[in-house]
Amino acid sequence: MNRRNFILASIATALSACKKQPYLKNSCLNTKLPQHLITHPWYQQAWQGIDPTQVWDSHVHLLGTGDATQTWINPNMQSLMHPLLYAQYQFYLNAACIDDVKTKNLNHAFLQRLQQQLDEFPQGAKAMLLAFDYSYDEKGHKIPAQTPYYISNDYAASVVKQIPHRFEWIASIHPYRKDAVDALEKAVAKGAKAVKWLPPAMGIDPASARCKPFYRTLAKLNCPLLTHAGEEKAVFGRHLADAGNPLRLRFALEQGTTLIVAHCGALGKSHDLDNKNKDQNSFQLFKRLMDNKQYDQQLYADISAMPQVNRVGNALKTVIQRQDWHSRLLNGSDYPLPGVIPLFSLSKLAKLQLLDENKIDFLDEVRNYNVLLFDFLLKRHISYQGKRLSAKIFMTRSLFSTSFE
Repeated sequence: MNRRNFILASIATALSACKKQPYLKNSCLNTKLPQHLITHPWYQQAWQGIDPTQVWDSHVHLLGTGDATQTWINPNMQSLMHPLLYAQYQFYLNAACIDDVKTKNLNHAFLQRLQQQLDEFPQGAKAMLLAFDYSYDEKGHKIPAQTPYYISNDYAASVVKQIPHRFEWIASIHPYRKDAVDALEKAVAKGAKAVKWLPPAMGIDPASARCKPFYRTLAKLNCPLLTHAGEEKAVFGRHLADAGNPLRLRFALEQGTTLIVAHCGALGKSHDLDNKNKDQNSFQLFKRLMDNKQYDQQLYADISAMPQVNRVGNALKTVIQRQDWHSRLLNGSDYPLPGVIPLFSLSKLAKLQLLDENKIDFLDEVRNYNVLLFDFLLKRHISYQGKRLSAKIFMTRSLFSTSFE
């Protein structure tokens, strides 16, 4: 091994070892939530005003390995030659309670742990599983080398078919694909409740004219588009410049598409297309869209990842205080990220006056057993200046089931 490779391997080993530290590692306790937590007043309070049958977690990732036609992970994520990607992948595995050395069937292990956690929710609650398409270039050619991982629509649909009482699914179709419209129609016919994009990583310009047929088909099928906005740091990919700009989503709205903006665009900066392309906080541009009355019946957003340490702050405070937005906000966990221990700081939330510090130990204990419940309970207990996230934010089913049931 040459010097460069030795250094890279050493860095990767050090980074991946971090997850073995108790304060960085997901405890992954393989037992049910203890009764003293279930009967705790703060647990019971969180469910007040919520109908569990309407609780559909709108942002749950899948993970799997296979033959690249169903599930696939970029080899760079699994290689010590790419230390940062390798360490990131190790954190994701730990978040999902998977030991990649001992686990023979990663797909099964991931789903088993996810279902185990979801089964501790009241009957009727579901998770919406996200497919994830390959990156494509402007000519419609697939680019595996610039794709972090792949989850096919067929695989996501097959999971729901096996476990329909706990899962629904959201398709992922790159709009530059030559068969994009046909793939969309097939996915909806198979039961997809929406479509997921990650434009910065997938290399999608939401304002490109080549997306127009796709947008119009989404509108015709009354199928929402769940699309990331703001800066993307969770995965690598093509990282098309300014692709996460919330204002670039106006083109989709003009075609009649129903949009769900992931994370409320609450990270990074984008070009202010209304003001000489000056850089502006992406959240402020998202806010501009939300405050445009003509989009009231089309534009929604999810609050996934907003309590994370790299996002928490003014955006979350604004979302809590803007009660007029709450009927258009959807809860999503961004699973398995709630299991990445360094991504959340309850003490920081307390310092920002977003969380009662007396609740930290309770939430930490829940997280040791069930990161999905931790995410739900944390959001139900976050508050700011006497206001909190409304119960309606957590009852998301109606948006996805209106045209399908």
